[in-house]
Amino acid sequence: MQPGILLKYVLQAQLVVQAVSVAFNINCNSNHASYYGQNSARNQVTLGSYCADATEDVIVLAFMNGFPNILLNFANACETAFEGSSLLHCPNIAADIKFCQSQGKAVILSMGGASGAYGFSSDSQASQFADTMWNMFFKGTAAQRPFDDAVIDGIDLDIEGGGNSGYTAFISRLRTHYASDPSRQYYIAAAPQCPFPDAYLGSTLNNAWFDMVYVQFYNNYCGLNAYPTWFNFADWDNWAKTQSLNKNVKVFIGALGSPTAGSTGYVDGLVLSKIYTEVRSKYTSLGGIMTWDVSQGRTSGIAKTIRSALDLGGSYLTQDRDNSVVKR
Repeated sequence: MQPGILLKYVLQAQLVVQAVSVAFNINCNSNHASYYGQNSARNQVTLGSYCADATEDVIVLAFMNGFPNILLNFANACETAFEGSSLLHCPNIAADIKFCQSQGKAVILSMGGASGAYGFSSDSQASQFADTMWNMFFKGTAAQRPFDDAVIDGIDLDIEGGGNSGYTAFISRLRTHYASDPSRQYYIAAAPQCPFPDAYLGSTLNNAWFDMVYVQFYNNYCGLNAYPTWFNFADWDNWAKTQSLNKNVKVFIGALGSPTAGSTGYVDGLVLSKIYTEVRSKYTSLGGIMTWDVSQGRTSGIAKTIRSALDLGGSYLTQDRDNSVVKR
């Protein structure tokens, strides 16, 4: 083949790849989830800016740090409230959620966090709050919706205080709402600490349906910096296969986005890529990598390294239902 003709075919192939839709697929082991909203690196830009490329597959909005009396905190991303209310009203985030979803990303809302006033006093209160969540953030209707008519793709439980009551009932009721809308897939995620079982979510993880679990392998003795001695992905893989209601639940390697993103547990991109590759070769529950947070990961450059490692090592699909090629 003549060099000119070869170049023509290469350019055509590149154009095809650029035109391919890249969609989040929960069944793959090469997904990248990252938290957005707390401006951890102090240079956070808009949600839509992070969704403009293929670096992340799941964006986790942080946080709803107060419930059942709702308190939202998205730092500098949203600073306006409904008139006469303390409830945040975030039309810019709403528009960005729709844009992110148009780019194949899943956008979920994280409940909890390291600080805040949250927790349920009973199963009844938790079930009622699931109704509130459906009406305010999903396909239901409410007088005040923080993201207007944007519909999020699920919730994440990052429970680090406030007791452990009611979460199983909350998830059960929310999944009933999910089932009422078969037009799309909704998700339940959790972000336990790496010590097993998790102090706050251990019982809930065993008794409720989860799609993704973002294990925080940092700020604890079992962090990534303790690999391989104390790193305990094996415990979480065993839980996924023997205790989880969803035997196809995906477990993510939770990592810090930079040395300043947490107290302990940071490893650089090359070390994280090596750990990911070795975990992938041993544990079928692996879903990918989670980072705290997107501003830290983008600033340090580890997000780019993660994306490369996932693309090189992860599993791929070849065709979606609309016949477009889908990666990850």
